[in-house]
This record gives sequence, structure tokens and C-alpha cells, in this order.
Amino acid sequence: METSGQVTRLLDRMSKGEDGAASELLPLVYAELHDLASRYMADRRPGDTLQPTALVHEAYLKLVPAADGAQWRDHEHFLAVAATAMRSVLVDHARRRRAQKRGEGARPLPLDEALLLAFEERATDLLALEDALGRLAVESARASRVVELRFYGGLTAEETARVLGVTPRTVERDWHAARAWLHKALATDERA
Repeated sequence: METSGQVTRLLDRMSKGEDGAASELLPLVYAELHDLASRYMADRRPGDTLQPTALVHEAYLKLVPAADGAQWRDHEHFLAVAATAMRSVLVDHARRRRAQKRGEGARPLPLDEALLLAFEERATDLLALEDALGRLAVESARASRVVELRFYGGLTAEETARVLGVTPRTVERDWHAARAWLHKALATDERA
């Protein structure tokens, strides 16, 4: 629990623009962020160019400039924002990979690179999920946020409830409904 308090104090210092607070924060949250990144990428294909360590670093680099003046509530709020940053990095990476597969900025590929691209279909799945989450957000912004926090952020129902200011039961209902909605939306997209 003490680490959580330290994180909250450092986040407060970061929001006030104190030099060095961001570099003090990283060692405290690194293992937690790396665990999240590893879970996201557990089913990635071998040879994927984005690894968990790179995901953590890219997401952290997105967070640090945003931290100056940001109003961080606590450790869980930071993890929720980190989940959003990781989601953004993963989606950007998937978009770049898809653009490469479609030949944008094309250059001839050696056979081994072409084969590697053929095995990275999960990037397309991630983009389909991102598109479906965007459509879900139009229907229910909170349900979309619950998916983001639970799936990308790895937060429990209780942690998600605290971040969103709702009850854990509400989070569970939203989580169940959102998963069903996404399953249907993704199945419909596959058939189209």
C-alpha cells in the first residue's frame, strides 16, 4: 500500500511540474506497466516488432508530457490513463503494420519480411476491436470505458468502479453487456 501512496505523491508532484518526479515514478510503476503490456501481447505472433518493454516505454513517453498540469487522482487513475496510452500505442502500431501490408510507402520486401507480415494478422483483429469500441462508445461511453480499463488496463471490477465513480455491480453489468455487444459487432464485421 505504501507504494500506492508514493505513486500518488509523485503524480501530484508531476502535475505541479516538479523536475525529476517522472523519473522517480517510472521505477515504482514499471513492473506493473510491464505486466499489463505482457498480458496484452501474450498472444502476439513470434517476431512481432513491438515487444512489451517497448510498449511500456512508448506509453510512458505519451504520459509524461501530459502529466504536467494534469490532475492525477491516485495510482488507479494513473493506471487507467496508462491503459489508454497503451491502447493508443497498440492501435497506432497496428495501423502502421496494416499500411505496410497494403503497400503504402512500398519498397520490395525480402521474403522473410513478407512472411513475417503474413503472420501478423492480430494487428487487423486489434483494429477491428478498436473500430467496434468506437461504435460502442457512441451507444454507451461508460461501457466502452469499462472495456478499456478491464481489457487494456487490467483493472479489476473494483478498481474500475473506483476510477469511474460507480459501483462494482454496475461495472460487472457494463462489462457483461459490452462483451456481448462487441462479440456480436465483431462477428457481424467478419461476415461483411
